[in-house]
Amino acid sequence: MNSNVKKFTYNRENVKAGILHFGVGNFHRAHLEYLTNLMLEHNPDQHNWGICGAMILPQDERLYTALHNQKGEYTLTVCGRDGKDQAWLIGSLVELYWGLNNQEAILNKMTDPSVKIITMTITEGGYNQEKSTGRFMLENEMVKHDLEDRKHPITVFGYVAEGLRRRRDAGAGKITILSCDNLQHNGDTARKSFTAFMEAQDKELYAWLKDNVTFPNSMVDRITPATKPDDVKRLNERNDTHDEAPVYTEDFIQWVVEDDFAAGRPNWEKVGVEFCKDVSAYENMKLSLLNASHTLLSYPSFLSGYRKVDKAMHDDRIVKFVRDFMEKDITPYVPAPGNTDLNEYKQTLIERFANRTVSDQVARLCFDGVSKFPVYVMPNLIHMIADGKDITRVAYLIAAYRHYLKYHKDDKGNDFEVAEPWLTDDDRKLIADEDPKVFLHISPFQSTDLAASEKFTTLYLKFTDEIVKKGAMKTLETII
Repeated sequence: MNSNVKKFTYNRENVKAGILHFGVGNFHRAHLEYLTNLMLEHNPDQHNWGICGAMILPQDERLYTALHNQKGEYTLTVCGRDGKDQAWLIGSLVELYWGLNNQEAILNKMTDPSVKIITMTITEGGYNQEKSTGRFMLENEMVKHDLEDRKHPITVFGYVAEGLRRRRDAGAGKITILSCDNLQHNGDTARKSFTAFMEAQDKELYAWLKDNVTFPNSMVDRITPATKPDDVKRLNERNDTHDEAPVYTEDFIQWVVEDDFAAGRPNWEKVGVEFCKDVSAYENMKLSLLNASHTLLSYPSFLSGYRKVDKAMHDDRIVKFVRDFMEKDITPYVPAPGNTDLNEYKQTLIERFANRTVSDQVARLCFDGVSKFPVYVMPNLIHMIADGKDITRVAYLIAAYRHYLKYHKDDKGNDFEVAEPWLTDDDRKLIADEDPKVFLHISPFQSTDLAASEKFTTLYLKFTDEIVKKGAMKTLETII
């Protein structure tokens, strides 16, 4: 292996799994595994906190086989904003099982008193909650299977329920379930889903869970692209390796965790993890600055002809638009949490968005605006209107969003498809209407009556007209 790859020096045979992780995907391997590997490297007293991976989906077979062949080891290439990369050999994944060929190993791992934390990255949809109400969907066919067949689960809820039942019966002690998914209030979301499942399946286990399991919220952040076959080839050539399961990621990493662990935890703070009583302020900062800025730049960039985020963020006009939004519009509503330097955080965001090596697709940022606007944009826009603030940039954004949804053509004349899975039939009628004012009543904006604000409406109507006549970028140039 190339000397450019930083190798761990600890003896993996001396590392015992104290964490069971469901969902051994790229983000997990760039985030929790990376931080745990660093901690194991520099803290021999933490060697009881290795990770046992649990992969339970049929489509996990390829990655499971690759990692199994490499005894859980893989390379992670961290791509610097300065163009310099650093590859790491990760050794913290000390055990790995695939539920389709060794289900019992995963279930019995939860009876091991050494395992004190169950972590997971199962994606937002993996929590099986109805989008409009947050209700756990007991009618899901896979959930119904697990409610009836306790011994042979196929969902994460069935696995954890059966594992905890065995843990309780073995007297193996309390345990923490820690979501590492990139969603707001992820611990609360996990608690809601797991308790709803267990209450429906096993009332006695549900009662035990309430006294013996905690669900801390956490905030995670690290851009980690999917690894395509071309990336595998590129990374192996760059690192002089033969890795069947390499990952690459950006050089920024953040993890903020509520310190509510039922049975102890690793000293992750030694490698930069922040522990606190409440992650809400950190979530607000991320939603209001990172996520809202992604939404802000997405539609104007796409309409201007940009398809890659890094290329858009090397356009000084878009950079100024985003920076002004952060500084003038959002900062007054975002108190800096903990020891965060907000100016540094904002500058880092600009640099992260412009990182050429881990560039995102603008289309992905445009995807599902119906779900993004109510969470990322509307809360602060409501405050801005009430406080009489300058709403020029957000009015322009919403005009650009209408143009994107209505016309399906960018400034250069290129046609495109819109990906909005949650648009309702009523939304589609309002988008199709020639009166731009009715667009302000589509579902993402229902938290307030935007049309009732004369100041907002005047700006919005001006921008909708100008984007049609001059294009998105020419209109943007008039406000920066």
